[in-house]
Parts: sequence; C-alpha cells; structure tokens
Amino acid sequence: MSDQSQRYVAFDVHKSYLMVAAVNAAQRVVLPPRRIDFSRFEAWINKHLKAADQVVLEATTNAWYVHDRLEPRVARVVVAHPYQVKLIAAAAVKTDKRDTLALAKLLAANLIPEVWVPPPPVRELRALIAHRRRVVSQRTAAKNRLNSVLHRNNIVPPAGKLFNQENQAWWRSLDLPPSERLPVRHDLATLLHLNPQVGEIETELARLSTVDPWADPMTYLVQLPGIGMLTAMTILGAIGDISRFASAKKLVGYAGLGARVYASGQTHRGGRITKQGRRDLRSVLVEAAWSAVRFDPYWEETFQRLAHRIDKKKAIVAIARKLLVVIWHVLSAAETDRRANADKIAGKLMLWAWQIGQAQRPLSPGQFIRYNLLKLNLGHDLDFIVRGGVKRLIPSLDQLKADHPDLFVD
Repeated sequence: MSDQSQRYVAFDVHKSYLMVAAVNAAQRVVLPPRRIDFSRFEAWINKHLKAADQVVLEATTNAWYVHDRLEPRVARVVVAHPYQVKLIAAAAVKTDKRDTLALAKLLAANLIPEVWVPPPPVRELRALIAHRRRVVSQRTAAKNRLNSVLHRNNIVPPAGKLFNQENQAWWRSLDLPPSERLPVRHDLATLLHLNPQVGEIETELARLSTVDPWADPMTYLVQLPGIGMLTAMTILGAIGDISRFASAKKLVGYAGLGARVYASGQTHRGGRITKQGRRDLRSVLVEAAWSAVRFDPYWEETFQRLAHRIDKKKAIVAIARKLLVVIWHVLSAAETDRRANADKIAGKLMLWAWQIGQAQRPLSPGQFIRYNLLKLNLGHDLDFIVRGGVKRLIPSLDQLKADHPDLFVD
C-alpha cells in the first residue's frame, strides 16, 4: 500500500455520538468530519473501515467499548492521552470537527501520546475497586452526618463501635427535634443497606485475589509492610502488568509521585510531586505508607529521619514513593523483600486466608500460609504462629504435598 492510500482515522468519542475523520500520509483529508450516532456505529465501521486503516481515539469513559469494536477490523488502534493531546494540539478555535481532524493528523505524523489499553481482567478489577470506593464514600458520608447530629445536640455517644447493630436501638431512642429524627432514621437505614454491599464487594475482591492473573503478584505485595489484601488489589488494578514499566522511576511517574523539576540555564530547582498520574494509586500508597510507619521499625525510622528535615506530610509522601520503588522491584523480579519477616508475613497471610473464606479457598488457613511462604522461600522452620494468644499450627511442606499434590504438579 502506498503512503498516499494509507488512511489515518480519528474518532472523537462523545456520550451518544462520535465524530469521525481521516487523512492520508500527506495530511490531506480523505474522509471529511462527520457525525455518527452510536446506534449506527457498528453498521458504519463495518461498511467504511478498511483492514489497513490506522485508528485513534482519546481515552474517555466509553473509550474501551469503542476500542474493542474497532480493534478486530483495522490494522492498529491507538488510544490517546487526552491531557497530552491537548498540550500538543491546543487551538483557539475548538469544535468537534477541528478536534477530530487534528487527532487524525497527529496520528499520521506519529505524534500521538498513547495510553496503555488494559486487558479485560484489569478493567474488571478497576471497575470493582471504583465501585467499592463509591459505596464506601456513601457509607462514610452517612456516618459523618450522624456524628454531626451528636455534635450539634451535645450528645455523648456510648462506648464501643457507634454504628454497630447493638447501638441501633440507642440511636432510635435519642430525644431529637423533628428536623433531626427523620434524617437520622434515613442515615441508619443507609448504613444497614450499604454495609452488606461493602462486604459483598470485598468478598469478590478476595476471590479475585486467588485467581489468575492476580494470585502470584498478590503474594509478593502482601509480604510488604502496610499492604493487605484490599490495598494490594487496588495497587494491582492501577498498575496492571508491571512489565510495562521499564524502571521504578517510570512507575513513580505513572503514579504522579515524582517531583516537579525546573531546569533552564543556570536555574535548577525541584518542586512538589506532579500529581499527574493515577490518583487512586497515589492515595492507596499514602495509606499504606502510614500503616508501614506505624507497624514496621525500618519504615518508622525512615519516616522519623525524613520528618526531622521536612514536615510530616512531605515525609509520608516520600515514604509512599520509596514503598512504590520496592513494589516495582519485588513484582518485576518476583522476589522476596530483603527485610521480610516470616512470622509477620505468616500473620498477614492468615488474615488474607480468612478474608477469602473456606468456601472459596480449598486450603486451610495453615496450608494457605505454608503455600505462600514457599513462594517467598520463607519460614521453612516456622511451625506455628501465635495471634490473639492462640497458637495456630502451620503444616510442613511434606504435609502440604501429601494433602494437595495438585499444587506441586509441574
């Protein structure tokens, strides 16, 4: 095919329609911009797209739907980074037609800043994590409103967990003005409705944590301080395939945890983190960092040393960045953290096993612990752990092989 006959097709995707346009290698328009309603999309691409076409669209809410339908029909589909495209093709006059043509011309000039197209398992995990975040946010909002009622009316709450089932009668017995009683009743009902939903989502996340492609990287993440099952699944959903990051620096940049840099002439200065990356990954890493500095001596000492020079907020962000570097190394090499403590990791593995539940886990908690310690090449002499004053046995490797020979089939 000659360069002049090669088509570069752009789709500007909107909620209910798409704009499409195409140019050739010489940037000449071969398909003027036109609007296609989604109801006609399948029929249009079947009729008009050619197998040799190269196609581009921006990453939007429904971009994956469009991508999956275009990919089998054309030579190449590129998903463009919307923010970076905007920087490259900024224009004073902005219309759908102009945007679509500009996108096609950038593709023909090989100037499209691409984004990674996550495979279906990553999309599904991201969707489930996002759903949990929304439901938890709704639950937190209801709890905050109920706490505000107590504050406004100077009411001292009872001991224990304020929103547990045993305190429902106490909430309903409060002597509140009419304007407060109805919202309180509704917020209590909201909590009763949302709590099982959060539990159901977390049960599904626990199930997914034991199947491909997540089971192996989960073991290497859960070994790290500050990272449990939910945190690990959130990190894996955000990262996807670790092999797409050539270095830890690339992963740090993807998370938006790298520092801003200004270097021109004799001036060179750094700044705050860029925050140009996945917000969910940054947030969960900061949460993991706080947990690590509370419960792990190494990370606590590192945090205190940093906080002595900079304030605590900056120090915890630095810890989150360091933790992400460790995550890149252990996932990329599938290796054990050099500061790993077999006893502590066994305790985290036990908690992970409980979260999965016996119905979804063919191994007992002890067998589950032994199997994952074997992956990490740890705890060969660890026969039991003590948690909550209870001694919990961990079977030996020979016992595990005898009970589950299927786990060791080459």
